[in-house]
Amino acid sequence: MQETILILDFGSQYTQLIARRVRELNVYCEIHPYNKVTDIDENVKGVILSGSPFSVRDDEAPVPELTNIRGKVPVLGVCYGAQFMAQHEGGEVLPSEIREYGRANLGYIDQQCVLMKGLSEGSQVWMSHGDTILKLPENFVKVTSTSDVEVAGYKVRGENTYGIQFHPEVYHSLEGVKLLHNFVVDICGCSQSWTPDSFVETSVATLKQKLGNDKVVLGISGGVDSSVAAMLLHRAIGKNLHCIFVNNGLLRKNEFDEGLHSYKDLGLNVKGVDASDRFLDALEGVEEPEKKRKVIGGIFIDVFDNEAHLIEDVKWLAQGTIYPDVIESVSVKGPSATIKSHHNVGGLPDFMKLKVVEPLNSLFKDEVRRIGRALELPSLILNRHPFPGPGLGIRIIGAVTKERVRILQEVDHIFISNLKKYNLYDEVWQALAVLLPVQSVGVMGDERTYENVVALRAVGSTDGMTADWSQLPYTFLAKVSNEIINRVKGVNRVVYDISSKPPATIEWE
Repeated sequence: MQETILILDFGSQYTQLIARRVRELNVYCEIHPYNKVTDIDENVKGVILSGSPFSVRDDEAPVPELTNIRGKVPVLGVCYGAQFMAQHEGGEVLPSEIREYGRANLGYIDQQCVLMKGLSEGSQVWMSHGDTILKLPENFVKVTSTSDVEVAGYKVRGENTYGIQFHPEVYHSLEGVKLLHNFVVDICGCSQSWTPDSFVETSVATLKQKLGNDKVVLGISGGVDSSVAAMLLHRAIGKNLHCIFVNNGLLRKNEFDEGLHSYKDLGLNVKGVDASDRFLDALEGVEEPEKKRKVIGGIFIDVFDNEAHLIEDVKWLAQGTIYPDVIESVSVKGPSATIKSHHNVGGLPDFMKLKVVEPLNSLFKDEVRRIGRALELPSLILNRHPFPGPGLGIRIIGAVTKERVRILQEVDHIFISNLKKYNLYDEVWQALAVLLPVQSVGVMGDERTYENVVALRAVGSTDGMTADWSQLPYTFLAKVSNEIINRVKGVNRVVYDISSKPPATIEWE
């Protein structure tokens, strides 16, 4: 039995953070839209209600059905979730006289309440709400306050149901993990047994049972997700896994040959297919970013389908889809709008007629890396920065040509090689170079030049949802800029991107 904490999503920007904090306690959890769950099974040990951009007083406010949940398992309402339960039971929730947003400190703490056990008086928490619970229902009791919020937390008498006005999942709530531990472990009774090793063991056993002696085909890319998915499947079904590594002509310099070599060293059954000319021919004259993605995705499916048909009796298509992709594809009034089309979820054409297996679709990116370490994948693969499915095609702004690909490959190679040489590669989440559709005047020797501008970008993040630009040393940036301009014919200017996400995205297209 897989012990599970269920998180009902009301559209908060912090919902995924709640899941990550619970999983850091070695407890498995899942996020579901609030209106898709009306009952729970015996695997669910507790339920957390997320925050929301809505007010409980809005006409369109989300209304969950908790009849078959409350009283059956412990429930923790966070912000909106707490306000909803209080109002639903006859309490009073009204707009705050002063909207509380940011740091606050807990004053009164009921140490007899298991949820609040061990929290320090004056503990810093993070508030983000425009409404306040002014009056609790009769069977609710206050368990904590701040100087501005009388009811910062409550418990329902005779029931393992709790509500808090603050967000324990964010780093600014300094003892938030302690509170979540109190709920998940002490109140819900979870055993904290969900570890990378246990995931590998369970997943391999499940895959063996699910796939039997069937053949599975997987498009492998050199990235972390597809590589970890491949190793899990390899452990389960061995040579019945057929990996296809397609060179779309938009990979990093030498990546195709080096990737093939790495995979064969791991014992994987992998075939390399160089279709770079076909991709580049199809991209001729295409400049709009979304159209580029569709062209690249369409050609990939054609090439992949042709290769898959050369393998007799394939029954399954494996994909490296991870949990944030799944959440985005099923969210209802969920956390974010679709920024760009995704190359995994929903990308399988009907004519392939294959069943889909996604061994990583319950994991976040950092969890995939932990699973990879448990599978003993080499650090060269595990620590590889995220790389988009369309590759350099969306890092070349405007037209994609062989010459522009060559320029960007050389620039990117110098940037990434130097990050590794000076031990900065593992200090950043993702680093990339972008070829701009801009030319600038320069001087080389006694000659005037009019050549391309490239932008370098490096960001720090934990999961790619938010990111800050990395403050790489000036001496390092100067060296890289000098090397690019001296060595890459066609470039005479290098700039550094200092935008954070949000408002910018990590990729430029």
